[in-house]
Amino acid sequence: MLADVRPPDRAGKHITTPSRHNGRRHRIRVSLLAMIADLHCHTTASDGALTPRELLHRAATAGVELLAITDHDTVDAYAELGDAGVPGLRIVPGIEFSSQWSGHTIHVVGLGIDLDSPILGDAVRRQKSAREQRAVAIGERLDRLGCNDTLAGARRLAGDMPLGRPHFARHLVESGRVKSISAAFKKYLGPGKPGDVKHYWQPVAMIIGWIRDAGGIAVLAHPGKYGMTNTKVGVLVDAFRASGGQAMEVLCGQQTADVTRRLARICNERDMHASCGSDFHMPDRSWCEIGRCGELPDDCRPVWELL
Repeated sequence: MLADVRPPDRAGKHITTPSRHNGRRHRIRVSLLAMIADLHCHTTASDGALTPRELLHRAATAGVELLAITDHDTVDAYAELGDAGVPGLRIVPGIEFSSQWSGHTIHVVGLGIDLDSPILGDAVRRQKSAREQRAVAIGERLDRLGCNDTLAGARRLAGDMPLGRPHFARHLVESGRVKSISAAFKKYLGPGKPGDVKHYWQPVAMIIGWIRDAGGIAVLAHPGKYGMTNTKVGVLVDAFRASGGQAMEVLCGQQTADVTRRLARICNERDMHASCGSDFHMPDRSWCEIGRCGELPDDCRPVWELL
């Protein structure tokens, strides 16, 4: 079972919030801003390199106090964890869904979801189907460019994990088409490239509805990484909020102070709660190491107030 460690907030008080793990609700006590939270990371259940238990222990070693595993379109990591826990580390069940908005692929994190929700189960199945159709389209596009057997290669690398562009990238490296994962995205899979297929994802409003109907909080993931102007990000956040979204990531991995101030301003102007996460996928990436995304600005309201 999870340890009930209760650090005080900056005013010396305790804030009590509910959390769900393995489909059950737990009462946990969390501090406000002066805590290490990582509410966006990935495991081998999707495109991460560490198993759920390995991730749990890496987070604990990094001093993380509040953790959400947010694998792409799956909650299988929580089944693997069962009742496993680490003293001092609280787990908030989470997921990351892909969606589309105004021609952009937008990622939405769901926090505090009910893992036993039939609505969540149906959403995962629908996303898996969309992901498979998208993978077929990516494979066809890459094959037309002379990259043979890309779909079969990506499926082999994905195994039982949700099939996505990282698996195509790994296949392109293994087959000698490119020298690195980053080169694969730059030439074939990144925004605007042949393998950047968007149209199979559901609208962002539907994704938010799934999350809320499953008892969770919908969080706009890494809004500073979509290549949008400040004005465009503001329009996105407005649409996200109007559809029922309640929070946005003000911190995602290591970023400049200017980016943090800009996102905090957008968040506060729209009365949104702020979230933070590393978007950790694998070790040896210092810019997205688990627990290293920094501390939310003092004027932000942390999303864990809602959990």
